[in-house]
Amino acid sequence: MPDRFQVTKADEDTALDYNQDESASGKLLGDIHDETLDSGDIHRAEENQKSSIDPNLYLYDDDLETRPHISTFISSIANYENTIPAATDPDAKPAAPSARMGTLIGVFLPCIQNIFGVILFIRLTWVVGTAGAVCGFLIVLTCCCVTMLTAISMSAIATNGVVPAGGSYFMISRSLGPEFGGAVGMLFYTGTTLAAAMYIVGAVEIVLTYMAPWASIFGDFTKDADAMYNNFRVYGTLLLIFMGLIVFLGVKFVNKFATVALACVILSIIAVYVGIFDNIHGNEKLYMCVLGKRLLKDIPLENCTKEDSFLRDLYCPDGKCEEYYLANNVTKVKGIKGLASGVFYDNIFPSFLEKGQFISYGKSAIDIENTSGESYNQIMADITTSFTLLIGIFFPSVTGIMAGSNRSGDLADAQKSIPIGTICAILTTSTVYLSSVMFFAGTVDNLLLRDKFGQSIGGKLVVANIAWPNQWVILIGSFLSTLGAGLQSLTGAPRLLQAIARDEIIPFLAPFAKSSKRGEPTRALLLTIVICQCGILLGNVDLLAPLLSMFFLMCYGFVNLACAVQTLLRTPNWRPRFKFYHWSLSLIGLTLCISVMIMTSWYFALIAMGMAIIIYKYIEYRGAEKEWGDGIRGMALTAARYSLLRLEEGPPHTKNWRPQILVLSKLNDNLLPKYRKIFSFATQLKAGKGLTICVSVIKGDHTKITNKAVDAKATLRKYMTDEKVKGFCDVLVAQQIGEGLSSVIQTIGLGGMKPNTVIIGWPYSWRQEGRNSWKTFIQTVRTVAACHMALMVPKGINFYPESNHKIGGNIDIWWIVHDGGLLMLLPFLLKQHRTWRNCKLRIFTVAQIEDNSIQMKKDLKTFLYHLRIEADVEVVEMNNSDISAYTYERTLMMEQRNQMLRALGLNKKENSKVVQTIVDHHYDATKTASKVRFADPTIEETQHHDSQNDEKRNSIDLDGPENADTPETTSNKDESTEKADGDFKSSVKPDEFNVRRMHTAIKLNEVIVEKSQDAQLVIMNLPGPPREVRAERESNYMEFLEVLTEGLEKVLMVRGGGREVITIYS
Repeated sequence: MPDRFQVTKADEDTALDYNQDESASGKLLGDIHDETLDSGDIHRAEENQKSSIDPNLYLYDDDLETRPHISTFISSIANYENTIPAATDPDAKPAAPSARMGTLIGVFLPCIQNIFGVILFIRLTWVVGTAGAVCGFLIVLTCCCVTMLTAISMSAIATNGVVPAGGSYFMISRSLGPEFGGAVGMLFYTGTTLAAAMYIVGAVEIVLTYMAPWASIFGDFTKDADAMYNNFRVYGTLLLIFMGLIVFLGVKFVNKFATVALACVILSIIAVYVGIFDNIHGNEKLYMCVLGKRLLKDIPLENCTKEDSFLRDLYCPDGKCEEYYLANNVTKVKGIKGLASGVFYDNIFPSFLEKGQFISYGKSAIDIENTSGESYNQIMADITTSFTLLIGIFFPSVTGIMAGSNRSGDLADAQKSIPIGTICAILTTSTVYLSSVMFFAGTVDNLLLRDKFGQSIGGKLVVANIAWPNQWVILIGSFLSTLGAGLQSLTGAPRLLQAIARDEIIPFLAPFAKSSKRGEPTRALLLTIVICQCGILLGNVDLLAPLLSMFFLMCYGFVNLACAVQTLLRTPNWRPRFKFYHWSLSLIGLTLCISVMIMTSWYFALIAMGMAIIIYKYIEYRGAEKEWGDGIRGMALTAARYSLLRLEEGPPHTKNWRPQILVLSKLNDNLLPKYRKIFSFATQLKAGKGLTICVSVIKGDHTKITNKAVDAKATLRKYMTDEKVKGFCDVLVAQQIGEGLSSVIQTIGLGGMKPNTVIIGWPYSWRQEGRNSWKTFIQTVRTVAACHMALMVPKGINFYPESNHKIGGNIDIWWIVHDGGLLMLLPFLLKQHRTWRNCKLRIFTVAQIEDNSIQMKKDLKTFLYHLRIEADVEVVEMNNSDISAYTYERTLMMEQRNQMLRALGLNKKENSKVVQTIVDHHYDATKTASKVRFADPTIEETQHHDSQNDEKRNSIDLDGPENADTPETTSNKDESTEKADGDFKSSVKPDEFNVRRMHTAIKLNEVIVEKSQDAQLVIMNLPGPPREVRAERESNYMEFLEVLTEGLEKVLMVRGGGREVITIYS
């Protein structure tokens, strides 16, 4: 064998330890970077590094540090498990891993157990008798259609990947988002808890009414409905406490009892079917006593005759007999007549009654109306019945279709078992229910079917007396099955609540996410018991059933909505294995759910919807943000795409213009935003609405400081969240800050949603930091202007108010030039926020000597009136005064500083010292300490002469200012100016055009300070930057802005984007 194919054992002394936390390749790469290795060491390091890599993957050796092998990746996916742990006994020994369950054991039988419930045994006969065979069939068919359509939608969702436990909650939350998921999860939890209450009340009803009526503690409940419901409340509370203790202490018993309950359900249903055919010719054991057409109760059959004194004493207490008694005969009627009797035709039509009406054959008012005011042992309707009410009462009988999907983690093939098992279970139960409607209608007399509590046959359960061989089979079986269903609900509901709490989407549920030392959701169980007790206090199955129907109907409705949304959006991830679904079926299911809710009980429907809306808005406002790839996000993307394409058709109309803000936030050395209040200002400007994009630029190489960029972005997002800024954030890494900002401004945004307004902070330390600071600022201003975007520069940002503060005072607008009306629009937008709402607007404009200030004021008021903006107007007259010596001095100092720095070529530290030496004496003499400084628009006249004086300025820059002719102003100098002149003696005079600009800045500043020094905010035009890219011109521009805003605390400089943003037209 050639040497290259021989396999040798590695030397153990030199072998790498592959069990360490870091991979071998990672450690070797780090060593290579950190230490200086000779070529032999490097070669050996590379060989050791690649020894752990498959020979076929050498090409991807660099990727293996951060990207796993495909085999590792597939293994992690195959072993993925994210289900709610099933109820287990914490004290039990770990069981050996059991085989995965198939369709029958894992899905079909659990669904059967959960669907068949107490309503089947204690209410279905009454529903059939009250609604009739036809309407009863429609009621059952409607409910079964709801669950079948929901099962189809659920099968599509459940086969679109792995579905964790949690039933509809996890399906909806991962399909429609955390807001919908949290709301529906809480509804599902509430419905499950109320179902436990209904099962408990139903179990108590079976025991007290049919098995042990002697146990009543409130007297004879057959004569007083309130006494019956009070019994249900007391015994229901005791049973709840007992069942709660079982769930808390004996979870193992609950799981084992589920098998017993399932067996009881199946045996009971078989017994009913056998009994129906066994009694095909009727049953001689049950007879009812009927007066005329009215059904009587508590009448022994031997006394069911007019000749007997029992009835005579009842209806003729004072010798005067009741009229209906005198007019009708008393007869004995067979209760169970059998399929061969033809009684089915008597039970075809409905017999809906109002509360207090008598149960009787037909709908004659004489038979059903209580005219005497006494009941005389005649059975009356205890509630007003209708088709829709019966749907609500019966609907809980068809719930429980989520049992299979809840066990997806225990199934051998969930993708196959869930659809088949669930749909087969629904078909089976639907067949049982629909056939039972027909069999009951064809077997039992109409009056007995409508006798809800079996009072006419001595307090016996109608279904139990149909069954074979004995009624106790149904009584015991229904009681145990109902008890088991209640235990399952009390076991599952706390775990569902804990799952919702652990998702951290509803903050106030955080305490319920914790488990006890034994791993049990004790806190969630206590809350479940409290809510369940509230349901038991209702004391009536007929009230509980419609209420919990609302919660289940909303859950099923949202399952259908989730399937419809995913199908219509055609998201790439929507690839269900179950193919027999269609969006139209889901929409029909959703429509049925909503219709049944409203028809059944509109006020219960409003309660359920109101609860869902409150939870939805709470999660939206306070809940944690989750990204689950839900369908609502997909819907939002589709809508956004459509809107963006529509917006791209052309620029927005002036009426639709609104500031789409780009905030350029500067970061400090710790990668924290330097000015937090710039985010507050953005929020106030948008009044919590609209789109804002916040961007920061970091200097460096993106491949080397990626982690810093990620951290900076997270910090930026936190600041935005704290200041309630609605929008997006990003961080760009660039070699130069200025180039990075330019790239952001040019490329940020998408289509018609590109930002149109930029907010950038003022470079306060531009004198100390030198050229780089103000060069970046001016370059950004030029870029914004070139992109035809508006620009806002807040100065004194740290003095701006917080978003949670309310301030009063004035917002002063100094409208020097018109650049699209942005100065008019901004204060209006600010006043929409509560921080600035109490401020008044004052608009100042400047009139020259040749202007008619009175007419200007009148025209401005008219303009504001048409703009629907309320503001005080003032026209400030500025005369063409001579240029003062102070202006000359200030300009000269500015030019000398630039000249000296250029000549010396100082570094940053020396630069700062020299600059301070030159200018400190002057700023000490200024009349007001400068907190914020800005500049005014450049005068067009001076701009016109810029090109004519290039040579002159060049000579000044290089050799010092020339002796140009200027007006004599020496005699106008005050003492401070003369002192300054003495300190700064120069044989040259400043540049004429710099003097003019400085003159404008000083004069405007004096007027603004005089009028607006106490204003809460001063908004003014930002002068355009110099057209020439020369250091001296740019430095002078910054100085002009400082002079313009000297003595003002809070200033907002604004420069329009070159288009109208406000109009007087509607």
